[in-house]
Amino acid sequence: MKGNELILKSLNELLADELTAINQYMVHSEMCAGWGYQKLHESSEARAIEEMKHAEKLIGRILFLEGIPVVSELKKIFIGADVEKQLRNDVTAETEAIQAYNTAIKLCMEQSDFGSRKLLESILNDEEEHIDWLEAQLEQISHMGIEGYLGSQLG
Repeated sequence: MKGNELILKSLNELLADELTAINQYMVHSEMCAGWGYQKLHESSEARAIEEMKHAEKLIGRILFLEGIPVVSELKKIFIGADVEKQLRNDVTAETEAIQAYNTAIKLCMEQSDFGSRKLLESILNDEEEHIDWLEAQLEQISHMGIEGYLGSQLG
């Protein structure tokens, strides 16, 4: 099925966002593992894997619409030098992703591409869960201080 060029462009932009997020989360995950923060390592790794699944779904949709998935372009990656900066950078990435998905969903509605819209809405729900978790971590840091928070993330 030949897809709308505007939709295909939007899907490829979202794909670039997902591929960028995978890299950012994997680096953060491995940094946390190296620091001994096993719980943060596992949660960042799980988010990276979920972003991989999003990328896979976007690639599938682009191919279904007879487009060419662009997997060689990444956006700027923001690596945090410490855990709090990592969480803040990840919140920024998720905020931008949510805005991008909402814009793409609106485009799908305007172009009457309800299949793409349904896919994007499901990914949007995951991104909203990601930001909710990240914001909860920052809230915990504000309540217990960074030392207390980091102590809760060990092994």
